[in-house]
Amino acid sequence: MHPNQNVSRHTCAQHGGIFSVPGVPRDVLDFSSNINPLGLTSKVRTVVRESQDILQIYPDPESKLLRETLGAHVGVLPSRIIVGNGATEIIYNFCSAFLSGLTSVLIPAPTFGEYEAAARLAGARPSFFKTMNLNDNLAGFLSRLPRSGCAFVCNPNNPTGKLLSKKNLQSIVRAAEENNTSVFVDECFIELVPGRDESIVPLSERYKNLFILRSLTKSFAFAGMRLGYGIGSKQVISILNRIKIPWNVSGLAQKTAPVALSDRFYLERAKKVIASETKFLKREISRLEGFECCDTTTNFMLIKTSIDSTTLQKKLLKSNILVRDCKSFRGLEGSFVRVAVRTRKDNRRLVEALAST
Repeated sequence: MHPNQNVSRHTCAQHGGIFSVPGVPRDVLDFSSNINPLGLTSKVRTVVRESQDILQIYPDPESKLLRETLGAHVGVLPSRIIVGNGATEIIYNFCSAFLSGLTSVLIPAPTFGEYEAAARLAGARPSFFKTMNLNDNLAGFLSRLPRSGCAFVCNPNNPTGKLLSKKNLQSIVRAAEENNTSVFVDECFIELVPGRDESIVPLSERYKNLFILRSLTKSFAFAGMRLGYGIGSKQVISILNRIKIPWNVSGLAQKTAPVALSDRFYLERAKKVIASETKFLKREISRLEGFECCDTTTNFMLIKTSIDSTTLQKKLLKSNILVRDCKSFRGLEGSFVRVAVRTRKDNRRLVEALAST
């Protein structure tokens, strides 16, 4: 058997998490995964413990109740929502459905690596716009928008933590619309931004060229249950529903997600922790020689280090702490690591470990 050329050339994107580095102990303090610092709610934990019976039943292939709950959560009709086994599945399905070797794709750099990987697997050859803050280089990005193509924007951006305003994002979507180009906006971290609401979900009905990605992985600490969702026009969602695999969202995820979403104050509590702990981390780490914290708007922080990033990661592992080595991000050299914002106890351990490197 011979794979097609796109598969032969495909390179998997790299990520954080305890399985990202060989030999990392399971009890490592993981700062490489950017999930809600509050973790799973007690109600979700209870549902997981009491749901063993659901594991032997095929889940609803249409995820009807889940889509209704998500629709109520974000204020859109369920018919404009697609759900997936994590946000990454939706990225790949979107690229498979709408990109080809004839599609021009524009991606800022550095950003989440799966946009490039999925676009290339679909046959597209993306071009890149290098910027550490798209707000500062918006005109240049607009001038690079392709015709009859696709642009990807992560907001807030991973790994820089920079947040585009609604106004700037709308200008991208409007300019792309004039070029007959689609815009894929990744809002997987936007619910963890304290003090600001720059989501453009309300624009998704007005602009047919706009597709928005969301995830419970980060916002509700669902990393192991794998649950993402996308918001778009009914036509786009209909196409994505045609190509998704059957039973792509587990029964356990379908049952627990509505319980997580029912806690109206969970995200507000998390954002208070994130705001406080971000200030703590930036203040304490900036005092250390050889470390410079980049400004961030969400639950992770990019740190520039005078130590090689891989070397620093290995040194911190000796203290049973895992950070994200950012060498794999296009546009970042080997002097950056990314850390999640965790609880004060965990954050103190990180600062102490960095001080001893």
